[in-house]
Amino acid sequence: MRVGLFVTCLIDLMRPEIGFSVIKLTEGAGFEVMVPPAQTCCGQPAYNSGERRIARDLAEKTLREFEQFDYVVVPSGSCGGMIRAHYGDLFADDPELMNRFGRLRAKVFELTDFLVNVAKVQLQPGEFAGQVTYHDSCSGLRELGVKAQPRALLAQVGVTVNEMKDCEHCCGFGGTFAVKYGDISTAIVDEKCANIRASGTGAVVLGDLGCMLNIEGRLRRTGDATTRVLHIAQVLAGDV
Repeated sequence: MRVGLFVTCLIDLMRPEIGFSVIKLTEGAGFEVMVPPAQTCCGQPAYNSGERRIARDLAEKTLREFEQFDYVVVPSGSCGGMIRAHYGDLFADDPELMNRFGRLRAKVFELTDFLVNVAKVQLQPGEFAGQVTYHDSCSGLRELGVKAQPRALLAQVGVTVNEMKDCEHCCGFGGTFAVKYGDISTAIVDEKCANIRASGTGAVVLGDLGCMLNIEGRLRRTGDATTRVLHIAQVLAGDV
């Protein structure tokens, strides 16, 4: 079966190695992976900023490029949440687009949800040493129900999760929120970083690159050069 990889803007531009880890995992589960070369943004920044026309244009583009696949895998709760939870709002006045979106929506999965509930993978223990803590990204958790899946997969590869305080709290990124409300965003991520350090693990794993960049950036700017910030695809694929 063919999987379309929605690679996301941030992964494509800033951490393409995460995309290759996703491909390794998905192909290892027995699926053919295709990466539509013309894909761009899911439209979330425009949508969150009230630019509905731009967001709808991007949503229609995504629909055209991915409706051909058996499944669509998204290594990001925020992009997956945008597609599954908000495209319906953008297409509400167009029955034809709503019908096409309904068919696409049923095929869109966040990466760990896909690996657990569709591919039903059984991963082999890897070489990652030590404990980690896990940050539950807001959109993945609240819009897609991603909570147990990443933890189950980490257990398969032999990684122990030591839960931090308030693991479900926001990291402060929130896309354009971090730009519009910088002081509030900084206070939120400072609290998140403190909880990561207090976990005593030396590494935080998560499933959304926006959160990853925000947390890692704040840790480094405040003098923490040792705490590792890892996308779950990298850990599961053995690419860390």
